[in-house]
Amino acid sequence: MAGKILKLAGKTSIITGGASGIGEATAHLFANHGAFVVIADIQDEKGRQVADSIGSDRCTYIHCDVSDEQQVISAVDFTVATYGKLDIMFSNAGIVTRSNQTVLDLDLTQFDRLFAVNCRGTAACVKHAARAMVEKGVRGCVICTASVAASRGGSTRTDYVMAKHAVVGLVRSASKQLGVHGIRVNCVSPSAVATGLAKRTAEETTETMKVYKALTSLKGIELTVGIVAEAVLFLASDDSCFITGHDLAVDGGLQKLPDGDDVIMYKL
Repeated sequence: MAGKILKLAGKTSIITGGASGIGEATAHLFANHGAFVVIADIQDEKGRQVADSIGSDRCTYIHCDVSDEQQVISAVDFTVATYGKLDIMFSNAGIVTRSNQTVLDLDLTQFDRLFAVNCRGTAACVKHAARAMVEKGVRGCVICTASVAASRGGSTRTDYVMAKHAVVGLVRSASKQLGVHGIRVNCVSPSAVATGLAKRTAEETTETMKVYKALTSLKGIELTVGIVAEAVLFLASDDSCFITGHDLAVDGGLQKLPDGDDVIMYKL
């Protein structure tokens, strides 16, 4: 588009969980704004399809399970070796457990798996992205996907709610520690957005979105992955050059989390 301002021209980015949902939408948006994008995911076929749709001159796919620190290191090393630096880390990969996970019946095996991805994996991404930025003298930025659940209690999905609270704590701490290097650290907290993470039917998704609409102050608009991606772009660009340690709510003024299993159904 003639005259379009490229907000990420020449920037190099990693997007974990970039093969689908919010990550996929952000990968396209980043590339459209001039960034080189490395999609890091465990969904190999989907990841390659997204990379191919963006173009090999602008996007690459690499297999990366963020719960394995060595794979995170490899993804960061690959990015720096390929593009010379790392400017943006969007730590977005996440999972939900199969059960409701109330305190009285926590399945700690599922709990540990979720924390390995959503909490430990996010910490690994922040750690190694920041190290690469410091080593190269890059005044970069790190963005993490948190959640509306990161600032509220939930009637179910206790493990998920706990992990997202931890992500916000990580962002606030890392922003204080990395500011001296000119590195900004922020997170985005979306409300319910319909994608494939919860593996719900179209009817179940419609019903869940109705619940969220009733609890949301802003009427006449429904949250999409594209809207969340635009918020991530803002945090990644120089438009937010003096913003760090911030949890950006993209929730339409959600008044509270719904009760029951509807508390979590969005794709990270």
